[in-house]
Amino acid sequence: MSTLPQQVKIVEVGPRDGLQNEKESVPAAVKIELVDRLSRAGFANIEAASFVSPKWVPQMATSTEVMAGIARRAGAIYSALTPNMQGFDAALAAKADEVVIFGSASEAFSQKNINCSIAESIARFEGVARAAKEHGLRLRGSISCAFGCPYQGEVSLDAVADVVGRMRELGCDEIDIADTIGVATARKTQAVMLRAAQEFHLDRISGHFHDTYGQALANIYASLEVGVSIFHSSVSGLGGCPYAKGATGNVATEDVLYLMQGLGIDTGIDLDMVVDAGQFISQHLGRKGSSRAGNALAAKRAG
Repeated sequence: MSTLPQQVKIVEVGPRDGLQNEKESVPAAVKIELVDRLSRAGFANIEAASFVSPKWVPQMATSTEVMAGIARRAGAIYSALTPNMQGFDAALAAKADEVVIFGSASEAFSQKNINCSIAESIARFEGVARAAKEHGLRLRGSISCAFGCPYQGEVSLDAVADVVGRMRELGCDEIDIADTIGVATARKTQAVMLRAAQEFHLDRISGHFHDTYGQALANIYASLEVGVSIFHSSVSGLGGCPYAKGATGNVATEDVLYLMQGLGIDTGIDLDMVVDAGQFISQHLGRKGSSRAGNALAAKRAG
């Protein structure tokens, strides 16, 4: 049996990647409360904002207000998605600790999503990457559709490796390998992660899994087996992908924490406080959260 990491970093993406897909507008005060609850739970990294055009992502229009209103925990990283220099300037003004740039491993997805090739999309981020380094901000690269695409189907390992290499050249501190539509299975996950690790430091590669086919936890375990120790998750399983038909939310943070707890892997995060945060945002959204562990623990507590 392979040795699993003793410690992992969980990047909480619910306040950004999760809430950006909600149809009803979520007030800034609720987002601030959610981020603060997650900060108190012990997350070392929270994706809190997105400085994109409100025309395209109306849910993120309050990002400046949110970043100004949160109670920052010392040492924690508060990240913001920045698609261009305008977004970068806004993130800098909002005192983001890390800016996130993104590209696709699928040529078809890149064309459908942002109307340009993968190479063009990465080239657009050169200014943002340079500015991030000049201002001493962390730079994270996110690669969507690394395990499959809603338009072209299979995505080759070489295609993923190519984008990882491009992100590395831009100076990314961390690179996310994302299963945007949730089609990955354990063997494929390991193959992709090991190929990505030929281009970038394994300890700075993260797994971002969606649970469309119920495989996210299996894929996280498979990633642990090959040495990946950073994972993204979303409180209460918030989120999806507006460009991928039928894609459900990110893997739920509560479920990931329950898995790690069972494996004896340290996360530094208080599961009970995350359950509370999940119940808080689910109540606000007027629906039951999609975290099985979160709902089970909440029910047991209420019992």
